[in-house]
Amino acid sequence: MSTTSEKPTQIHHGRNIKRFREMLGIKQEALALELGEDWSQRRVSLLEAKDTIEDDILAQVASILKVPVEAIKNFDEQAAVTYFNTFNDTSVNHGPFMGNYGTYNFNPVEKWLEVIEENKKLYERLLQSEREKVEILKNKG
Repeated sequence: MSTTSEKPTQIHHGRNIKRFREMLGIKQEALALELGEDWSQRRVSLLEAKDTIEDDILAQVASILKVPVEAIKNFDEQAAVTYFNTFNDTSVNHGPFMGNYGTYNFNPVEKWLEVIEENKKLYERLLQSEREKVEILKNKG
């Protein structure tokens, strides 16, 4: 009988939201603004500290960050590192596109970073548009 018990890895939803938000260059205040008037930077901070987050809030945050809900629910940093490290391991056959059949001609991490940069640019344009709307409304009022 073994005296050590293995604790199953718990995915921390809040930490994953924080990771995706930071990768996209979005501040807590901006996320709070997108979530609605009931939200503040402090409430987003508390959300990011929670282990498990309700499905409706997860769906809303995922929509704002433009990532699948499953990415937030299932992202495990250690598993991701292990997965990407296998691309550098020449002893592992990765199917018909790897091994003796050649290699990929792109780096998936670089592609991911390109998408993140594009999302940041889109977000900045949206934010600028919202600022312009607020300015117009101030001038009319």
